[in-house]
Amino acid sequence: MSDVFHSWRRPGPHPPGGVDVEEGETLDFISGHYKIFQYAKGHRYSTDDLVTAWYGTQWAPRVERTADLGSGIGSVAITAAWRLPGARFWTVEAQEASVRLARKSVRYNGLEERFTIRHGDLRDESILADAAPFDLVTGSPPYFPPGTAMEAEHPQAVPARIEIRGDVRDYCAAAAHILAPGGFFAFVFPYLRRDDAQRAVDDAGLVLLRRRDIVFKEGDAPLIALFGAGRREDFHEKQQAVIESELTIRRSDGKIDREYAGVRISFGFPPGETSDAPPRPRSGG
Repeated sequence: MSDVFHSWRRPGPHPPGGVDVEEGETLDFISGHYKIFQYAKGHRYSTDDLVTAWYGTQWAPRVERTADLGSGIGSVAITAAWRLPGARFWTVEAQEASVRLARKSVRYNGLEERFTIRHGDLRDESILADAAPFDLVTGSPPYFPPGTAMEAEHPQAVPARIEIRGDVRDYCAAAAHILAPGGFFAFVFPYLRRDDAQRAVDDAGLVLLRRRDIVFKEGDAPLIALFGAGRREDFHEKQQAVIESELTIRRSDGKIDREYAGVRISFGFPPGETSDAPPRPRSGG
């Protein structure tokens, strides 16, 4: 991927690098000049990860301390770190293979002083017991209960899709345990399971503040939704969620929607080939 796309130029600091790509790995741009190590045939970062980082950093009131739950290879946290250059990050990931890649990416991007990477289960309350509460918590829970979706071929990718070590309820419970007063919890989950996400938020003692549904191709139904929640005790008992207009990734002509092009730019990604089609009516609900 080039540093120049039409008139757009890649923003942000140049990382120190100096970390080798090993057999079976790739090193890819993720935000600005930041790069991430991934397995060529394992779990790789996706649009879901990027928009989760964008949503959390967009709506958190202020951020000095961030936790990323089930952090995988570090894609959400590293994207958020690029957007929040003054914040410190704690990540929790159960898979040793993913933790190894995340540590490489943190070194490559010169983020060692800002990152604390914990190898462990997010359901274990002791994993962050020595850390102060967090202004922003992010998470990308697995989408599918066991037996309801095809498992990935690479074993490292399976828990990213299938609820092997907990589900959205565990992510919400963990977030509620570590959120600071006024803190913001951003997570992504399938649109068709939005009611499950709402119940998980309620059961954890959180309140849903906002939701934005994501349409990957104009004319299709939303596939995923972004959720933003806070501690129930920090808000009025009649607080109601804002259901934002849908965010469309690609228009019917196959090109990038203008609004999503702006989102891409905001996390240091080239805008892509933007559609010339007139703005589509925005819907929400």
